[in-house]
Amino acid sequence: MVAYLFAGQGSQYIGMGKDLFEAYPESKAVFEKSDQVLGFSLSRLCFEGPQEKLIQTQNCQPAILTMTIAALAAFKAAVPASAESVSYVAGLSLGEYSALVASGALSFEDAVYLVRRRGEFMEEAALRSPGKMASILGLDLAIIKNICKQTGAEVANINCPGQIVISGTAVSIDEAVRLAQGQGAKRAVLLGVSGAFHSSLMREASLKLSRELGKIKINEPRIPIISNVNAGPVMSASEIRENLIRQVFSSVLWEDSMKFILSKGIINFIEFGPGKVLKGLMRRIAEDAQVINIEKKEDILSLQ
Repeated sequence: MVAYLFAGQGSQYIGMGKDLFEAYPESKAVFEKSDQVLGFSLSRLCFEGPQEKLIQTQNCQPAILTMTIAALAAFKAAVPASAESVSYVAGLSLGEYSALVASGALSFEDAVYLVRRRGEFMEEAALRSPGKMASILGLDLAIIKNICKQTGAEVANINCPGQIVISGTAVSIDEAVRLAQGQGAKRAVLLGVSGAFHSSLMREASLKLSRELGKIKINEPRIPIISNVNAGPVMSASEIRENLIRQVFSSVLWEDSMKFILSKGIINFIEFGPGKVLKGLMRRIAEDAQVINIEKKEDILSLQ
């Protein structure tokens, strides 16, 4: 038994997916489909940059989704037996859309369209209601929740023991960081993002996204997906739609999501997409869990 994990925003880099594009027709088809849906060469942006354009929210979200699904497509073509034993799928924030594609709940074309719009809506909300995010390392959740209550900041991501991300207005985050440092946080790092994602400042973006989701066909997933919003399995189309709307302004319960999968006796995971962020988080959640990364051609060749 194995669970698939899908990378989130922030793991993008110039050149991602290029070797998969060149080595696997299945990956090439994914990139070409994305270019067609979006009406511009996202593949060129992934392979050549420029960096300042790739990191824009409305670009990096479809870019990461496309590269991730290209990696999944190559893996399934090259190692078909391994691709049949998956019990759960989960993705970190943006990665939840990749998980939905893998589960059959969303078509790839609809997912690319949705995350492009999601990125645009989040960027618009960030301009109207400016804010920022910070990662707090080494403090318990209860202490951070209390700091948020005092400052008006909000818990955005509960990633793993000792790593929690907060989100909110610049004033609330600056004050929360100051308090966290005063209460013994090992580190408090401002994140390089353009807005207060996964906070109430994103409610406007979620309303716009809900209108787009209303136009999209969502199927019942073939594989249970573990939702960011409630850290439990979701199997109905209506619940998936509601969770995607809420996810934009709600906390990402990643640690609890992984603990749910682990509680089912699954300790083998495959992480798809750029970077090894989820592998690093899993090391803090369960030391005995095994995570394989599928990011480059050699990752797939090593399994054959």
